[in-house]
Amino acid sequence: MVFAPDTEANLVAAVELVNTASDPDTLTSVSALDAYYARHGYTGRHDRDRAELDAVRALRADLRALFTASVVDAVRRVNALLDEHPARLRLVNHGRLGHHLHVADDDSPLPSRIGVETAVAFADVVSAGELSRFGVCADDGCDGIVLDLTRNRSRRFCSTTCGNRYAAAEYRARQREQE
Repeated sequence: MVFAPDTEANLVAAVELVNTASDPDTLTSVSALDAYYARHGYTGRHDRDRAELDAVRALRADLRALFTASVVDAVRRVNALLDEHPARLRLVNHGRLGHHLHVADDDSPLPSRIGVETAVAFADVVSAGELSRFGVCADDGCDGIVLDLTRNRSRRFCSTTCGNRYAAAEYRARQREQE
């Protein structure tokens, strides 16, 4: 394990959120946000309306910039997120994570909770000197963010789909060379 389980969970959720902005955008409805909320085990306030969806969607550009930032820029961006979404730490025990930190009140708006949780998780990344765990997908047709939590830092693609597409293209290129 590279990071604490709650840090990993927050990073995975944030990377998925950023990658929903890829073409095609996969976060276009309240029901898609509901599924994201459930998939990542969020608890607390969830308004389930268009305003909340729009606010969550608006976070994606800032988070993408964070995941592709240099150390100096990442520190600036983390601090800006923390200014916009102040942390309020408390230790909780629920769900699959066991005891872990919540960094916002349950009644805080979902976009604010996502912002502060990502900022705190990314502070761990910066503190650990692990910015190299983030990159852009190696598939030429994709600009998705890659979170590499592997021991040997071998992950190159944002999804299995991109990895398969890349492998198929490489295979076809080798076949053409042999003709």
